[in-house]
Amino acid sequence: MAAPLLLSDLYIYPVKSLGGIRVTEAVVEARGLRHDRRWLLVDERNQFMTQRQTAEMALLKVLPAYNGFLLTHTGRPDLLPLYVPFEATPEQTLFVTIWDDMVFAWRGTPAADAWLTAALGRICKLVYMSDMVMRATDGGDVAGNVSFADAYPFLVIGQSSLQELNSRLAQPVPMDRFRPNFVFTGGQPYEEETWRDFLIGSLPFQGTRPCGRCVVTTIDQTTAQKGVEPLRTMAPYRTQDGKVMFGQNVTGPGAGTVRVGDTLAVRSYLP
Repeated sequence: MAAPLLLSDLYIYPVKSLGGIRVTEAVVEARGLRHDRRWLLVDERNQFMTQRQTAEMALLKVLPAYNGFLLTHTGRPDLLPLYVPFEATPEQTLFVTIWDDMVFAWRGTPAADAWLTAALGRICKLVYMSDMVMRATDGGDVAGNVSFADAYPFLVIGQSSLQELNSRLAQPVPMDRFRPNFVFTGGQPYEEETWRDFLIGSLPFQGTRPCGRCVVTTIDQTTAQKGVEPLRTMAPYRTQDGKVMFGQNVTGPGAGTVRVGDTLAVRSYLP
């Protein structure tokens, strides 16, 4: 009998393109896991910032704190940890651009902007997406229900997929290169990319399409150094429609709770 599929790791990423926080349980909302990618860094033109252009963002670590999180800089001991609440207040607002979307956002504090500007050596601001904001993406089935994530509320990756990839690499890469919300054990490599309807515990989720990967996967999250792996190795056997795929984009039920140790049960597969 095959081993059951079990949720082994669960992550939220409070700030888009910064590190994740491993949690033992998380509340599922329409936009994704609660507190996931609700904060965003923008530049002086209010354009969103990610590690794609600013690899040094990998040096900003996110640590859990009461009703919020702490930001630290691994190479700047002179910068004291910055506390950021999970939610902002609507005292100051502005429009920001993320990909092709212009989104109404609430401003963080001037202290947060100053800390991040010092940490990254360029002018930047921290902004928050409130529940009142509707954001449409190219994932038409979830239009209006996405946070600052690229397009979909959730990402699932099997531990066996990473193990298969690492068997091909001279230097294995950790799961943090791929920024999943759900990691599971059991099953075959890459099988999650075939799932349509599945359960985590008792909650129904839907796989939508495999996730096309970008250069962020080539950035060492401990040093912010760029390389060529794992994309170079993945390209010959993981490319579909011109994109290197790893993991499955997922939509969810909009309510409920998932917990590490939950069983995953696949109900149907993509055509």
